[in-house]
Amino acid sequence: MKLLLDQNLSPHLVNTLTDLYPGSAHLQDVGLDRASDLDVWTYALKNNYAIVSKDSDFNERAMLYGPPPKVIWIRRGNCNTQQIEQILRHAYANVVLLEATAAEGLLELF
Repeated sequence: MKLLLDQNLSPHLVNTLTDLYPGSAHLQDVGLDRASDLDVWTYALKNNYAIVSKDSDFNERAMLYGPPPKVIWIRRGNCNTQQIEQILRHAYANVVLLEATAAEGLLELF
């Protein structure tokens, strides 16, 4: 699964997670660092990305519109980039399951 990392996550995660999530990008990599949530959602939909964010905005959009795109909501409070990397590595099997399950659109990670 390709991940599209929101502004609230480090762009360095793209490189550190490339072994599990090849083809992933950060919003600034695709020119969306100042884009609206709707523009990010549309880009993810058109380009087959799952959105990864620490904000509830995409969770709310996922609940309202359903998939695609899929949303991975990281619900841990203050944490550093290494902790986010570990969360996404630890949840890899669940991310794969999210991708395989058409009806599921949201994965919450703590």
